[in-house]
Amino acid sequence: MAFGQRSKKNEEEDEVELRRDPYEVLGVSRSSTDQQIKTAYRKLALKYHPDKNVNDPKAVDMFNEITYSYNILSDQDKRQQYDSAGFEAIEAERQDLELDLSSLGAMNTMVAAIFSKLGVHIKTLVSAAVLEDAINGAVPTHPFALGKPISRKVEKQCAHFYSVRVTEKEAKAGIVCRVQSAEKSKFKLLYFDRDENGGLNLALQEDSAKKGKVTAAGMYFLGFPVYKLDQSSSIMAKKDPDSAFFKKLEGFQPCEINELKPGVHTFAVYGDNFFKSASYTIEVLTAASFANEKEDLRAVEAQISTKRTEISKFEAEYRQVLSQFTDMTSRYTQEMQAIDELLKQRNDIQASYTTNPQTKNISSSSSSSKSKTRGLIKEDKKVSIDDGTKKKWFDIRVKMNKRKP
Repeated sequence: MAFGQRSKKNEEEDEVELRRDPYEVLGVSRSSTDQQIKTAYRKLALKYHPDKNVNDPKAVDMFNEITYSYNILSDQDKRQQYDSAGFEAIEAERQDLELDLSSLGAMNTMVAAIFSKLGVHIKTLVSAAVLEDAINGAVPTHPFALGKPISRKVEKQCAHFYSVRVTEKEAKAGIVCRVQSAEKSKFKLLYFDRDENGGLNLALQEDSAKKGKVTAAGMYFLGFPVYKLDQSSSIMAKKDPDSAFFKKLEGFQPCEINELKPGVHTFAVYGDNFFKSASYTIEVLTAASFANEKEDLRAVEAQISTKRTEISKFEAEYRQVLSQFTDMTSRYTQEMQAIDELLKQRNDIQASYTTNPQTKNISSSSSSSKSKTRGLIKEDKKVSIDDGTKKKWFDIRVKMNKRKP
């Protein structure tokens, strides 16, 4: 049995050794920025996507390896853990599951939908067909103006593309793109960069989230760092309440693009439901109409950045004090048990010469008192027998009259 366990462990070690370096898989250096890593991942994921390599199992394996490597390098904590201790420092069970629903069959899509209903966090990918059409410039784009909302319905795993022209004044003031769904549909808000050949490359992606009675997503281009919440980080941290607190701000990652230059910019709404279409309303606003809110947001984002640094320092202090507190509570429990044991021994010893002997004395005294009582009774009987005044039945004195014969 022990031999079988050792062989299983060796198999796991061999599997770890067969994994390639994530930096090597994505073709980036260890000093690469998050944006460089994301760009490399998107190019490779599109190249080896299962939709484009249906009958090529090697390409599917490569796609899985690319996704796994990106999951490590895109997360700051996992990247630091890998850089310091390799794969051993990374828990495989905490990797988020990413699915391209367009490549799944009906049964697999149904299973994924069930898991999603049960609360399992499942990341979905934008269809490779949509991304490829965008790169080739083969997607129809609907132009619309600032401040004029558009309501439509997009089919599952399909996208509606919109182009908006931003003037220099509007770009300086900043713009906000927001999408809402009153039917609580799942969707993705996408932003594309235009290359020299007229193709569109995916640059930003924001998944919809429940906010009150609607699902919503937004992108902010205000000229200063704006953070977005990484839902996967907060979900993973919920396993440990302390980690949930210290990792709460780690989920806020700065957006790669903070401002837009004057010109035409392209957004898209991608239907992310499992089976049905997604209803939505998209609108692009200029930040000039809410200048006060913009300054408040700037102040809050700066405070978040400062607080993240403070919390990281506080965590080290907290862990040290918590360790000391744990030691003290452990000693407290031990001392309390020791005191209770000593008091119990003391009570047992006292009971041995107080409670038990008292019972014996009582019994002996009662027996002696009984014997004394019996002696007294016997003595009384003797006294009554020896008394001469007691008359016998035959000792009768008869008084006779002498005058009569």
